[in-house]
Amino acid sequence: MARRPLPRILSTGSAQIARSRELARTAADSATDVLHPLITVTRGLRRLASAGRRRWADTPKDRRGPLLFLVASVVLVVALAPYGPLLAAITLMAAAAWHGRDREPSKPEGPDETQIQRLQSLYDALVPYFSAAEDPAPLYAHGGGWEDVFPVHEFDDSGRITRLEIRYPAYFTDGEAESRARIEQLLHAKSGRGREYHFAWDEEANELTVTVLPPLPTDIAAQRFVTAPGETVLGFTDPTEVRRTLPLTHGEEQRDVPPVVWRTGIRSTEPHLLVMGQPGSGTSTLLRSVALQALRYGDVVIVEGGGSGEYACLTGRDAVLAVECGLSGALASLEWAAHETERRLIAANRARQAGHPPPEDTKRPLWILLDRPSAFTHLASTGGRNDPQSLLQIPLRHGRATNVTVVVAEQFDSADALSDAVRQHTRARVVLGPATAEQVEAVLGVSPPTTPVPHVPPGRGYARLGTGPVHRLQVPATPDPYDEATSDSDRQAVLALLPPRTTPADGGHLVEQAPQPESGPEEVPADAVATDAAVAEPA
Repeated sequence: MARRPLPRILSTGSAQIARSRELARTAADSATDVLHPLITVTRGLRRLASAGRRRWADTPKDRRGPLLFLVASVVLVVALAPYGPLLAAITLMAAAAWHGRDREPSKPEGPDETQIQRLQSLYDALVPYFSAAEDPAPLYAHGGGWEDVFPVHEFDDSGRITRLEIRYPAYFTDGEAESRARIEQLLHAKSGRGREYHFAWDEEANELTVTVLPPLPTDIAAQRFVTAPGETVLGFTDPTEVRRTLPLTHGEEQRDVPPVVWRTGIRSTEPHLLVMGQPGSGTSTLLRSVALQALRYGDVVIVEGGGSGEYACLTGRDAVLAVECGLSGALASLEWAAHETERRLIAANRARQAGHPPPEDTKRPLWILLDRPSAFTHLASTGGRNDPQSLLQIPLRHGRATNVTVVVAEQFDSADALSDAVRQHTRARVVLGPATAEQVEAVLGVSPPTTPVPHVPPGRGYARLGTGPVHRLQVPATPDPYDEATSDSDRQAVLALLPPRTTPADGGHLVEQAPQPESGPEEVPADAVATDAAVAEPA
């Protein structure tokens, strides 16, 4: 399939659009300031005219004649009096300016008594952490004031803090994770639980900015995203975290939402993905979303350890090589995937040695999706068979050089059952569902920049690609269309993305449909594996 480039406006025009919007907003504000007196007078004249029409409508018909005579007499006197028209115009403009003024009560400057009490309480709670006995001029002291340390403070309608800028002394150990965690935990407790806070530490300026984050949108359904081959949308995040947006459709509305895009392929630094979460957190939803996107450009092999039939809608579809729920089928499919990876590796190495480009049959992406592979570990050990995870070593190690991508989803209670190869080679990580900061750090490698909340919608979590920053993530709604609890709109959205069915739903295993590789594992040249390992893992 030919590679279709992204529209230019999406790839290079974001900065120009942002600058144009900023210039237009600045020009509108300047024009409003200059034309504010004219706007006020026009508004007043319109209000006076409305009041006159109402007075005329309320006047009885038998009194309208004398009223017209009185108005005409006043106009005649004003017209004949010296400077009468000028004084009348000035009076009319003054009355219009008075009636056209903004009648909304001005908001009081500064916090009210309740907000002051909350800021003072927060200041007193920070004193033990930001004060030292040998400091000659402490910023924080018992009995001190908050005015110098909280230069920026914003509140919502309920009086709770939504944004707070905190200054702290230079000797505070802001470079230590434990010190930061204590302050963040204190601010979370004192500012109000049940909300998600973002902490931005500025070590150079000795400032901490606390911001209450709005909830991510949960009404984004599965659809075809505007992405290039090799790009997969894991979900959507905050607009301040990424520079790219995707045009989405929601019913009849269209909007731009910032995505978390995972790039795979030969030049990817994070070729494989690991998804962790609690039961019902949306890990299967994410794998379905990834599968529907992968089917646009490649082939997919799905191994489900839970046995709940979450991927039955993909059985027999075009480019879906297998959907296995049993141990025998899982072993056969993964063994074929390992042989296919070796075959691609050998073919690409021979082509390079001959000075030719890689063969076309090695360029089509192959996706291996495993949902809860630890469920097979106990069955394999009981029956004396190999653990299916042991067959993932070759696809994980050499998958990047052969366009083979592995995605593994597992639950926290079975995290110890993951093999070392899965832990080592899955550099893209996602955590979904309610999780503690320790659990998120154990999976992503760093602490989340926000405070995890105990109750989150399905598909809500964090994502980190390699050594990049941690992003909040909301997976697009991709439920099982065969589930009775799925709404009609979501069901139709998923069914519209499914490829046509080309084989019977009860077709045989993948090894019966796909051709066997030309060479087995014992025939792999040592120089081929060494060469492609160097290609897959550049220094």
